Amino acid sequence: MDDKKSIVLVPTDFTEVAEYAIEHAAGICKLQGAKLTLLHIINKDTKTYLKKEKLTGSAIHERLEKKAKELTDKYNIEVDFIVKTGSIFSEIGIAAKELGASLLTLGTHGKVGVQHIVGSYAMKVIESSPAPVIVVQKRSFREGYKNIVLPIDDSTESKQKVKWAIHIARKFNSNVRIFAMHSSDGYRMAKIKGNLLQIRKFFVQNDIAHTFEIADKNGVFPKQILTYSQSIDADLILIMTNPDNMMPSFIIGKWEEQILFNDSLIPIMAINPVELSIVVGGM
Repeated sequence: MDDKKSIVLVPTDFTEVAEYAIEHAAGICKLQGAKLTLLHIINKDTKTYLKKEKLTGSAIHERLEKKAKELTDKYNIEVDFIVKTGSIFSEIGIAAKELGASLLTLGTHGKVGVQHIVGSYAMKVIESSPAPVIVVQKRSFREGYKNIVLPIDDSTESKQKVKWAIHIARKFNSNVRIFAMHSSDGYRMAKIKGNLLQIRKFFVQNDIAHTFEIADKNGVFPKQILTYSQSIDADLILIMTNPDNMMPSFIIGKWEEQILFNDSLIPIMAINPVELSIVVGGM
């Protein structure tokens, strides 16, 4: 997020998990002096709810207004809200772009949800976002994202993606736990170690607190990421959505639900490859 006052956007369908996403957004805004914007998309689910409860569209505005005041009073932050009509899969990304949001927090419901932000549907929202998305389950913000897991494999190096990791670590004063894939193939393992050494070099140059560990030779890496993250009580797992980089995109494909809905409820920060204009030493 930029040094100027930034916007954290959080979609809400007024469910319990959406409240957790709002809590994370409010905590981030409190720590970083950002503005929080609540977003509700009126779609067929909203209309069905309003009809069932015999409410008018003004009920949505009233509910958002009440929540905005509650957050302002509790966190002493600036809060506003917007209401859009359409599909959550397109309108969330459109709203983020129009607002110039620097971060989204997105509550996920597991297998079922009021507005179906689940599984591959959550990926549609993530991929449409111009800003990083923190995917939240029913887990409190605690003291922020102090303990971040950064998985790496042998994918082609992309300095731009390392910039994101450094940028995030600076903003949250994080300790980044680099977790590298193991390969029995000598050539592939050499590439993994090369990526690891280069990332560590950039982290040292930019005073980023970090540790590193290489996964055991036996095991499936995405599952190892989750096991490792659980063992250190990680606050956040950071991944990229573009496979052409050092940071693997394991939430795409068959591991989607296992990562997004991990048993320890660890939030996931998913970053689309967007140019980041920041100064990073050595890059």
